[in-house]
Amino acid sequence: MIVLISFFVFEINKTYTFLGRRLPPAWMKAMAQVSLREAWQGFADCSQCTLRHSVLFAGLSEGDFKALHKPIDQFALKAGAKIYGVNDSPNYMYTLRSGLVKLVQYLPDGSQRIVRILGQSDVLGLETVIDSNYEHEAIVLQEAEICRYPTRAVRDLSQKNPQLYRELMVRWQHALKEADSWVTELSTGSAKKRVARLVLRLSKRYGTNTCALFSREDIGAMLAITTETASRTIAEFKRQRLIIATEKNHYLCDLVKLEEIAYN
Repeated sequence: MIVLISFFVFEINKTYTFLGRRLPPAWMKAMAQVSLREAWQGFADCSQCTLRHSVLFAGLSEGDFKALHKPIDQFALKAGAKIYGVNDSPNYMYTLRSGLVKLVQYLPDGSQRIVRILGQSDVLGLETVIDSNYEHEAIVLQEAEICRYPTRAVRDLSQKNPQLYRELMVRWQHALKEADSWVTELSTGSAKKRVARLVLRLSKRYGTNTCALFSREDIGAMLAITTETASRTIAEFKRQRLIIATEKNHYLCDLVKLEEIAYN
């Protein structure tokens, strides 16, 4: 038995617990990819959060936070870490502080489709508020910091707090609009149009004319094109200097020309 006292994490026959609570399989996998110090950063101080006015709990008072009872955990996870899957118990919701996360659905033939990308201040696991299971597998695309909090506490508090209830509805509406946008923008048109639209959406998240791309397999799964087609299209964009590499997987984008390709 290995006891890591400084982090309150124990390994007993490969069963992981934290402060007496058993960690779900998804977190066991994530913990295996990084050190415990990197993965668990401690309990989040929501009142001092730099995203305080843009996250789900923006309208809560100090008393409301006390009503959550359990502390909100904060984690740092590397690309590829699985946050949760469709078969995991829907006990938690998550707020993304930084980085990007992909929501994945698997088709009967085993292939995957990325149905949405979430970024800073987005909420993961909204569906659990209505006693639903997780509808997707959530996997980190770019190194991310996330906060985890109990779904039951959010559900109970939303029944007493009109501001939180309204914010949940706003998040639901945003999620629906994003889902519609993915269908209309990223699943129609030629491969060049789809890739151009994806690059534009990603650069919009950064608020600059730069973006970070992912593996060609992920791009194919996002746009419903083959990995080979995604690779050829990205290579063509590079040759035409529509995107210029500044570092690995990071690009300077010609937004004007990309918009011409995307929407003309």
